[in-house]
Amino acid sequence: MTVPGWRFPTEVIAMAKEALQLLVSMHRIVRHLRRSRTTTLMHPTQFLALMLIADEQPIRIGEIAARVPCSQPTATTTVAGLEEAGLVRREPDPVDGRATAVVLTDLGAETVEASGRQAAEELAKLLSRLDDADRDLVLRAGAVLTRVTDDL
Repeated sequence: MTVPGWRFPTEVIAMAKEALQLLVSMHRIVRHLRRSRTTTLMHPTQFLALMLIADEQPIRIGEIAARVPCSQPTATTTVAGLEEAGLVRREPDPVDGRATAVVLTDLGAETVEASGRQAAEELAKLLSRLDDADRDLVLRAGAVLTRVTDDL
């Protein structure tokens, strides 16, 4: 007799091993993309914050801290560095004028676009090593992974 939704321990162990393999592979790909990008002068936390700001602007520093994730002081220092580099600026929060929000500058938008283009080109090189069926499978998995990470 099977119970709906119940997984046998061997299935759970197999899924955990596959999940670990996926995690290690994704980490190696991200490390490769970070090493190959032209924006190596930017700290990884700054890069993540910049990408988040691009997606969510205007965004408060507290939200950046929660979503990167990092501490509030680290988010403040990170935004200050991005601001000093001319990539972002602070302006009054449109919802609460007493607070500030962070938005991209034109240079920040150009940097995000160039970094995204370069990362996509590097990833395409990696995917070109696969046969057509495996490449299509990985690309379709991207949509599924996006759904998994939407609320993170």
